[in-house]
Amino acid sequence: MQKKLHIKKGDMVKVLAGVARGKQGRVIEVDRKSTRALVEGLNLNKKHSKPTTATPQGGIVEKEGPIHISNLMLIDAKTGEPGRVGHKVAKDGSIERYVKLKATAAKKTAKK
Repeated sequence: MQKKLHIKKGDMVKVLAGVARGKQGRVIEVDRKSTRALVEGLNLNKKHSKPTTATPQGGIVEKEGPIHISNLMLIDAKTGEPGRVGHKVAKDGSIERYVKLKATAAKKTAKK
């Protein structure tokens, strides 16, 4: 059975721990088996590639490395603030995701 995760492909996330702490990016891919995600432009690893027919020059290629899901927090599209993921049941019965902001962040947006 697949694990249920709070992050999906295409989400904007903030990194909570590690070398890329505090940075934001879009999720490229989620590996549910190892509970890790690839985030665009973060946790870059250098790989040395030999010359091939496709790439006759060869050289060093930078590629995104996986980040554990527990170190990522979803960013709200409206406010740009990170928060926890919640689920609402709509009147038509469909379930939609939303971001639960911290109390201080919610008060700031209410005042504006």
